[in-house]
Amino acid sequence: MKLIDIIRDANNNLFRSKARTILTIIAIFIGAMTLTITNGIGEGVSKYIDKQLGNLGAEDVIVVQPKMEDAFSTGPKKYDADRVSTDAGYGIAMPLLQDKDITDVASVRGVMSAEPLLSAAADYVVGPNNEKYQLTIAAYISGTNLELASGRLPDNGSSNNEITLPFEYAAALGFDTPQNAVDKQVTISITSASGEKQDVNATVVGVQEKSLVSLGGANVNETLIRNLSAFQSKGKPETAPQGYMAVIARVQKGVSETEMTRIKNDLREKGYQAQTIQDRIGLFKQVIGAIIAVLNFFAVIALIAASFGIVNTLLMAVQERTKEIGLMKAMGLSGGKIFLQFSIEAILLGFWGSLLGSIAGIGIGQIANHYASDTFLKDLPGFMLTSFTPASVAVIMLIIMAIAFIAGTVPARRASRKNPIEALRYE
Repeated sequence: MKLIDIIRDANNNLFRSKARTILTIIAIFIGAMTLTITNGIGEGVSKYIDKQLGNLGAEDVIVVQPKMEDAFSTGPKKYDADRVSTDAGYGIAMPLLQDKDITDVASVRGVMSAEPLLSAAADYVVGPNNEKYQLTIAAYISGTNLELASGRLPDNGSSNNEITLPFEYAAALGFDTPQNAVDKQVTISITSASGEKQDVNATVVGVQEKSLVSLGGANVNETLIRNLSAFQSKGKPETAPQGYMAVIARVQKGVSETEMTRIKNDLREKGYQAQTIQDRIGLFKQVIGAIIAVLNFFAVIALIAASFGIVNTLLMAVQERTKEIGLMKAMGLSGGKIFLQFSIEAILLGFWGSLLGSIAGIGIGQIANHYASDTFLKDLPGFMLTSFTPASVAVIMLIIMAIAFIAGTVPARRASRKNPIEALRYE
């Protein structure tokens, strides 16, 4: 008996009891559909983040910060006169880096340069409509690419005050379109340590596109961040904490991943926290991956439940076809081929359930993509909620067929071990 004949007979045997077989396939279908959808969501989000991370650039930049573990630990801490920190609220003292730390970072082999990442806290920003809005300011890191709806990136070599606004701020500040905001002026209000207030004008050079992966807030060039930071420090008591939240370390462009890892490890051994920009934003991808893993777990639970249906279906089939099994054995069919036939029946249950479930999952995913792109994802161009590849669908189907095969081994083994004489006498 050829393999193709065994497969054809196995498929025909499945549908002797149509209701039982269809119910078993439906159980597998639900698990397969869920697994396909959740993996499609994971693939869609991963593709979007990978694209955004690829566009970020600045692969030669390492953000160096003080180690934060002690800042959030409870219990008394010993005083360290050499450690400078600032109160972050809730009784948490956040450590700061000093000039000596910049020198220390620059001394690490492979680090080409190190400079402080300046910061400033604006009171508000105001545009043509004179409406005041809170604004988070971030120093633009040279070499970093931002998705722009219009304009260009800030120029750290320019002597002018330059800023790129987040997408939502263009309309809020009174600009009709992101394009109309370019080359216009906004005013940033800031307060010094002594309580003195100052308004600083800045030129909008670009408007950032909406993105799940962003560096956050408005990005300003070096000239503007230095002006804001210097004024904010004006009148600061000498006893007040002096330092930086982070240092930007630059390595040689095109450095290998192995060398980059070695540099980051060397910085960590010196007591710093070291991450590339991709590392920092890549944490978002890890969170999404964890959520997808939880969803996949529930899909696997559904498949395990379906596997009991496979066992029941095939056990019933073995009992109903006892005489038939005895006849096949009496005609010389080996126990191995009988085992193979029932195993193929189990695999076919998995095949039909996973095939139909995958098709349904892809269909639902495509509908979800159209809905999402017209609603909650319409402001995130290029973001497809779900993405399916033939390879990922094939892997899902193979996994489900493997589960079905394992579930079918018990009834297949029972069928292969039946005594032909006793089977022929079975009523």
